[in-house]
Amino acid sequence: MLVLSRQRDESIVIGDDIEIVIVDVRGDKVRLGITAPKHIPVHRREIYDAIQREKKEKKAQEQSENAAEKAPEKDSQEQSEKVAQEQPMKTPRKQHKPEG
Repeated sequence: MLVLSRQRDESIVIGDDIEIVIVDVRGDKVRLGITAPKHIPVHRREIYDAIQREKKEKKAQEQSENAAEKAPEKDSQEQSEKVAQEQPMKTPRKQHKPEG
C-alpha cells in the first residue's frame, strides 16, 4: 500500500484519468473529491461490499433455479430407466409355419 501525505486542495493522480483531491480536513474526517471516467465505478467500501454480496446471492439463486429446472428432466430420465429395467425385455417369437 502506498501511503501519501496531502494537505487541503492537494491531489493524487491514479493512471491518466483518475484524480483524488483533498477537499477538506476537519478533525479526524477527510473529504475527498474524485474525478474518474464514467465507465469506472467509484464507491465507498461499504457500498462496494454490499454490491458484491448482492451479486453473489443473485448468482447463487440463479444457479439453484437452474438446478431446479434441470432436476425434473433428470428425475424423469431416471424413472424411465428404472421402468425399463423392471420390465422384462420382449423378444420376438419365431413363428412356425405349419407344414403341409
